[in-house]
Amino acid sequence: MLNSASLVVQTSFLGDTVLTTPLLAYLAERAVVDVVVTAAAAPLLANNPSIRDVIVYDKRGRDGGVGGFVRLARRLRSNRYARAYLAQGSLRSAALVLAGGIRERIGFETSAGKRLYTSRVPYLENEHHAARLLRLAASAGEPAPPVRPRLFPGDVERRAVDTLLGQQGWGLEPFIAFAPGSVWATKRWPYYAELVSELDGGGNIAIVGSAADRELATAIARRGGARVLDCTGQLSLLASAELIGRARVLVTNDSAPLHLASAMGTPTVVVFGPTVPEFGFGPLAPRSRVLGMTTLACRPCDRHGPQRCPLGHWRCMREITPRHVAEAVQELIAPPRIPTSLR
Repeated sequence: MLNSASLVVQTSFLGDTVLTTPLLAYLAERAVVDVVVTAAAAPLLANNPSIRDVIVYDKRGRDGGVGGFVRLARRLRSNRYARAYLAQGSLRSAALVLAGGIRERIGFETSAGKRLYTSRVPYLENEHHAARLLRLAASAGEPAPPVRPRLFPGDVERRAVDTLLGQQGWGLEPFIAFAPGSVWATKRWPYYAELVSELDGGGNIAIVGSAADRELATAIARRGGARVLDCTGQLSLLASAELIGRARVLVTNDSAPLHLASAMGTPTVVVFGPTVPEFGFGPLAPRSRVLGMTTLACRPCDRHGPQRCPLGHWRCMREITPRHVAEAVQELIAPPRIPTSLR
């Protein structure tokens, strides 16, 4: 006999995993929830109270090939899930839950694996992706559930950040976080180093990212000297979220740190180049600013961002100046104005 447990399959990018957390919280109010994620994304879900079990599908490593697929399908079958929500819509994910004996399979009507679903949900382009994912489970006509994602750094992550900041001698001093990296080259705004000079009165700057972002961080640190702390490659994903959560503002590209800031409630300045927030991946933090060249006819040019500008000019990024970004940062860190009537 089937139990009432639900399974969510999300084996896409890191940001997508963060944006799936509202769906997990919604489902957990009704039944036990497990989630299938990639090995890279699994640490993001540590300490999450909505999840019973994080099931890692290392499809490019130890779970690769037919053998790994069959092993995971057998594990899913043994858990006897009542239903599966396909937050990642590949044919492989759909085949996995079918092979896992999950009778009710729910996903988007635009997904590659839709023929294997038992229920198909419209994919609305004008919605934020967190809201789209929630609609996989939310009943029509019910009040909209909260869509802001949540992450839960623990003691390990807090100690890691305390150590880095302590080594810099910052203690509780305020700082701004920069996240200059992106997997897609055209999504990397090129003026983070110049932004340091524009923020001379803005205090300390911590650079967050992976080891692959070290070269970008070095150029920024060279410009800022002792007021810049390079954290690239030194923190786990969840510890990076903890660091971002302590920042006054995060300045980032359209990349995973944007969603970490949304989950931690950190005010965010996001530079969009070849992509646009209308794709559904804009900031969800309570106070945020989106910068982009809205008058360019060639924009957006890609759903993710190509490695090279198709037209060769890359104006969508080059024409967003450090002054533009600095003004957005200053707007967010400025103390709130007190209405004249209350003075």
